[in-house]
Amino acid sequence: MQTKIILPEDRIPRQWYNIIPDMPGPLAPVIHPGTMQPVSPDDLLPLFPIGLIEQEVSMQRWIDIPQQVLDIYQLWRPSPVFRAHRLEKVLDTPAKIYYKYEGVSPAGSHKPNSAIPQAYYNKIFGTKRIATETGAGQWGSSISLACQMFGLECTVYMVKVSYNQKPYRKSMMQLWGANVIPSPSNQTHAGRAILAKDPDSNGSLGIAISEAVEDAASRDDTRYALGSVLNHVCLHQTIIGLEAKAQLEMVGDYPDVVIGCHGGGSNFAGIAFPFVADKANGNNVRVVGFEPASCPTLTRGVYAFDYGDTAKMAPVSKMYTLGHDFMPPGIHAGGLRYHGASPLVSQLVDAGIVEAKAVHQLACFEAAVQFSRSEGIIPAPESSHAIRGAIDEALLAKEEGKEKVILFNLSGHGHVDMAAYDDYFAGKLNDYDYPEEAISESLEHLPKVG
Repeated sequence: MQTKIILPEDRIPRQWYNIIPDMPGPLAPVIHPGTMQPVSPDDLLPLFPIGLIEQEVSMQRWIDIPQQVLDIYQLWRPSPVFRAHRLEKVLDTPAKIYYKYEGVSPAGSHKPNSAIPQAYYNKIFGTKRIATETGAGQWGSSISLACQMFGLECTVYMVKVSYNQKPYRKSMMQLWGANVIPSPSNQTHAGRAILAKDPDSNGSLGIAISEAVEDAASRDDTRYALGSVLNHVCLHQTIIGLEAKAQLEMVGDYPDVVIGCHGGGSNFAGIAFPFVADKANGNNVRVVGFEPASCPTLTRGVYAFDYGDTAKMAPVSKMYTLGHDFMPPGIHAGGLRYHGASPLVSQLVDAGIVEAKAVHQLACFEAAVQFSRSEGIIPAPESSHAIRGAIDEALLAKEEGKEKVILFNLSGHGHVDMAAYDDYFAGKLNDYDYPEEAISESLEHLPKVG
């Protein structure tokens, strides 16, 4: 009875899969926030190195992974696929449950899959310093690690509520040499403006992005790095799904349903996009993203042009959005707090090619506990959304008496997120549906494009 499916190290994918050539129709233009005209590569150079800009717009289906990136990937890649035999037994389901485990990376999540190439392309471009933001801390710790490996300085604006809730994420970033600043801060015009309106602001990813973008744009030696949403980030993460496909082939299985949690879209795209390509070629595979009910971007947002940040400094993209001034509730412990979504994921949802579902945090933590007590791994709160989805699919298979193959992406471990589990066991967490009136209010401020 095989539990771990290990892809040999010499079979690490040597190319990322770019879904853009296979998208249903052309991509909407990215709009400059100042001119409200489509951006040019020159407009993006103050923020990104040319190598990443080229990937952002590439129409090439397969993009080579640089050897320097592969050398670092080999510290943890290929990551294992596990068959969740124990969870299947607990659920008494006829379904087979597989999970791709990204928690084996040094930073404990899938985020280094993009942090490493982003640091690499910045290094060869001549960048000296990276400015970025982080919510739950997975991205911040990953880019801190990557900057350390390539000799870059790193400043991370960390959403204040997470900065206070997750001190060990901050410690990881500092261990790898980063300067970590709670956001909103008094270090930037954007931060000071927010604090002037609300000195006790919990912060949001939109605010932290504003601070990081302002920081990067104001210094010639600095570039901005983003851990989700953008096309090149989704591209880098496809190594997850490419490996998973090869691993399931090794045991003669193929998924009926592929599941990932969804915040901005990076780990969902990573597991999903290689299977979306199969779906386009006639494979009857369902692809589902699970998001929090307290930040229901895909399920209750609108598909429209919006700013990527609160201060309206980042480019404007067409995406599912709750509005750029969305403020997530402080009681939400599960991460996945971004107001928008990857334009690529958004277009696929709009086209009906992938599904989106919202789940409440108590049900997610319940699933995480059930998973941990059967499989032994402590999942990150973000990853619990995908576990909830997988368990629900397995229980549905039981109810229907059908065999089913389920694959989900366990995007990271929760070893430094135990305060959230403490709150869950202490009964301090509540379910929360983001109010419709708050969504409507925020959506009134969308930019006028076209």
